[in-house]
Amino acid sequence: MVKPETIASAANPLIKDVRRAIARGGLTSQGWCVAETVHLLEEALRSRCVVKQVLVAESDYDQLPRLGGIRVAVLPDELMQKVSSVEASQGVIALVEPPEWKLEQLFEGRAFEGRALVVVLDALQDPGNAGAIVRAAEAFGATGAIFLKGTASPFNPKTLRASAGSLFRVPFLYGLDLEIARAAFEERGVNLYAAVPSRPGAPVRAVADADLTAACALIVGNEGRGVSREWLGVAEGVSIPTMAVESLNAAMAAGILLYEARRQRSRV
Repeated sequence: MVKPETIASAANPLIKDVRRAIARGGLTSQGWCVAETVHLLEEALRSRCVVKQVLVAESDYDQLPRLGGIRVAVLPDELMQKVSSVEASQGVIALVEPPEWKLEQLFEGRAFEGRALVVVLDALQDPGNAGAIVRAAEAFGATGAIFLKGTASPFNPKTLRASAGSLFRVPFLYGLDLEIARAAFEERGVNLYAAVPSRPGAPVRAVADADLTAACALIVGNEGRGVSREWLGVAEGVSIPTMAVESLNAAMAAGILLYEARRQRSRV
């Protein structure tokens, strides 16, 4: 490990940059992700992402994994607590170069004989939901994720934490226009399914009755408004049968849809 430096002032330019990135919910001025917790540091290393620097609280220095030639800055515990966005900070922040993906990579994958399974986040605003959906996407073999315009940033530290490191590995694009996404799906013959609630008098096909074995995209809508009207005009609505409640949390619904796709594909 490179000999660590010490940062003791909140006025340090790097500290100010990291705090701004956390407050904005995005990247640092140098384009680095703010990955808090030892787990995310380990996930970044396991995913072969470039870790630019690690900030660590004095009392947590001994918990760092082997870092090779990565720069390390040690902060007083009080300063680390001010920098961290986590109420009970683990005392470790990794600054990670985010992976870059091309559109075509979202439709590739080793699982299911290369049949695309893309999850589309349609104006989801809660970073916790967004990150949890990407985690479920990796768990159930999705080939990629699209964060449409109006969706929480994948580079928000909260999104990254909720993904538990999946955002280091699942191909994704951020800020895509709806029309560009639609054209990409149409060009590749990808079937579109939109998650919608099942209401009395307006029957919708249950997701278990839809054919998710072919290349498909699963569209999960905004927490309050649901899937955009533009998608509902071109995608088939599918619902998750529930009892007593009309709809589910966006991340939970996405997880169930992705599991159903995995279940169907494992039987083909």
